[in-house]
Amino acid sequence: MAGLSDLDRGIVCGLLLSQGSFGGDGRQPQVTLRMHTRHEVLLRWLCERFPRTRLYGPYHHGDRSYFQWMARGRALVEDVLPVLEEVVTPELDAPAAARLEDMKHRYADFVARVRRDAA
Repeated sequence: MAGLSDLDRGIVCGLLLSQGSFGGDGRQPQVTLRMHTRHEVLLRWLCERFPRTRLYGPYHHGDRSYFQWMARGRALVEDVLPVLEEVVTPELDAPAAARLEDMKHRYADFVARVRRDAA
């Protein structure tokens, strides 16, 4: 995404590689990041850089309090995915690269359609 510094890109990729979940809802891909409420400022920083993503919460379950950041659909494909694809390689983190590729494969039609429409 335009406007991200190298530091921003590094922080985003580090967070999503180490803590993110790559999946989807059956119709569209999504990346989810759940973090304790004490990380609210960091999650809001993420939303500032990717305004079409959403922050949900806070949620309180038992002894756990957390926020959930989500990038899904067009916001994921057009804004977040290009950043991840630029950095995430098997040489950097093979398991994370495999999770990302699996999500892209499962939602290949959706990703292709969004990219075609944006071109």
